[in-house]
Amino acid sequence: MKTIGLIGGMSWESTMEYYRILNETVKEKLGGLHSARCLLYSVEFQEIAERQKQGAWEELTGTMIEAARLLEKAGAGLLLICANTMHKMADAVQAGISIPLVHIADAAAEAVKKQGLSSVGLLGTRYTMEQDFYRGRLAGRHGLEVLVPDSEERDLIQRVVYEELCLGILNDESRKQFINIIENLTRKGAEGIVLGCTEIPLLITREDVQVPVFDTTTLHARKAVELALVE
Repeated sequence: MKTIGLIGGMSWESTMEYYRILNETVKEKLGGLHSARCLLYSVEFQEIAERQKQGAWEELTGTMIEAARLLEKAGAGLLLICANTMHKMADAVQAGISIPLVHIADAAAEAVKKQGLSSVGLLGTRYTMEQDFYRGRLAGRHGLEVLVPDSEERDLIQRVVYEELCLGILNDESRKQFINIIENLTRKGAEGIVLGCTEIPLLITREDVQVPVFDTTTLHARKAVELALVE
């Protein structure tokens, strides 16, 4: 089993989910007392969030590359960035290391296409919903049509992610608002919904809506285990 390197802490609430899912998946596949070999580099998220607001992406790229290299040096055989937004610098991180980076959007797209869907709604931070690094990968590499909420709805999602979910706050009113946004996207033609922020699955589950929901945290972690178990 390869050791899985995790760049986490963005936020630590969702990184806990990664750890749980990795270990549950290894146990599911191997049985007994088996658990995941993993290494975690956990960032100080306040600093990351401030740099995001400032648009200091070049500095953040350096931070991610440094963390990735430390994990590789420590023995990681593959790498996860435990945040959708920070995949903005995924290509640069991959170029800076010799172990494979498992891209979260690829894991999501694989699951979407496995269900035969061609159009998805995307929920995430404003950076993920509005910039091309994520939408463009889903569309260009995987041929998916990607729909995003309108500007006012994107503002609401951004606020809930950073002011509630990243602080461990689960609010029923926010859940209702997210469900309403999802229903709006389905009316526009979304056949499924990609939860493109690792905190959103803490609030929204497949039981909450009528269309398929793709939990990127779970899909990413399970894909990592699949690759880690390949000899």
